[in-house]
Amino acid sequence: MSDRSTPGPDRATAPVHGVHLRRTDERVDEVAALTEACGGAVGVDGVLHHLERRLRRAVPAGMKVWRSWAWDRADSFSKRWWPQGITTSLDATGTARGLVAGREVVVTSWYSHPVAGINKGVRISFADVNARRYRHVLLVVPKIVDGQVTFTQLKAHAGGIVWVGPWLYVAGTRKGIHVFRMSDLVRIPDALFDEDPSRIGRDGDRLASFGYRYVLPLRFSYRAAADDGEEPLRYSFLSLDRDPSGPGLVVGEYGRRQQTTRLARFDLDPETWLLPVDEHGYSRPLLLEGTGQRGMQGACLVGGTWYLTCSHGPWGLGTLYVGRPGAWRAIRRALPMGPEDIAYVPATDSLWSVTEHPGRRWIYKLRRPR
Repeated sequence: MSDRSTPGPDRATAPVHGVHLRRTDERVDEVAALTEACGGAVGVDGVLHHLERRLRRAVPAGMKVWRSWAWDRADSFSKRWWPQGITTSLDATGTARGLVAGREVVVTSWYSHPVAGINKGVRISFADVNARRYRHVLLVVPKIVDGQVTFTQLKAHAGGIVWVGPWLYVAGTRKGIHVFRMSDLVRIPDALFDEDPSRIGRDGDRLASFGYRYVLPLRFSYRAAADDGEEPLRYSFLSLDRDPSGPGLVVGEYGRRQQTTRLARFDLDPETWLLPVDEHGYSRPLLLEGTGQRGMQGACLVGGTWYLTCSHGPWGLGTLYVGRPGAWRAIRRALPMGPEDIAYVPATDSLWSVTEHPGRRWIYKLRRPR
């Protein structure tokens, strides 16, 4: 059932000045060199045919949760890797079922806590919840050093992700947004693969990637900036808004105490699925609201209505806020402990999210409240 609320003031037509993004140069040569070294890209299809880990059906926590799935034991209790962002193949395709390689796919992001002095950066997980299988892919920054391709880990909180068209957008907090092209995904071949889980980068004729066989190289970034006298936006989380008037990228700030908790929406070009730029090369939001909620971890926009996830620590059930800035309705104890990013799936009129705390980590969905 569609949301028939009136869009009202949430649909501005002129850019909002104050904060903006500026695109970096594209790593064309570096990505091409990595692709050639690995014998060609395998893309998303190559990963989906090799989902080696198992999801488990879980008992829902949270009063509004419809269904939930748990990771395998190692991932459920890992002190290094923490789930954050979520997006789906329906975001990517915009079709009724959102099938990719015949599968309905959920993608999540995890950021690394430093353990034994090593920060492994960011990984994403491709999950088929129907088959209850998944696989991790490491995000890397490709480089050419002394004529040879190598890479390092992407260091970011990755609090939100959006897969739309060919692109994966990854939230980089104060740095802005990092952008990957899904078709660039490669499998490191046996002859090149260094399986040492403590190393990354080239060593002689081998490439180490912390033990991850599949890697996705960074294409470019949108750097966070602001006009004089303005505070740059913190890109804490992301979601996709497929409004009938045109698609948009929703972003928001996690904030406590005196920090800002702003919400914004940038237009997306429906042909390229990139952010349009003005005559100065800036991408500016068409909507910027200053009255989100303290501690919000994710936000999505459906027909002019906002949905926010808020965490109350590792043991308290989360809150879902519904409404508009300045007029929120709190649905308390609606979500599991530690809710993070949120995505909307029109086909089932459901909201999908992921939780972060060890031993209480789930992918879950709930029917969208009115």
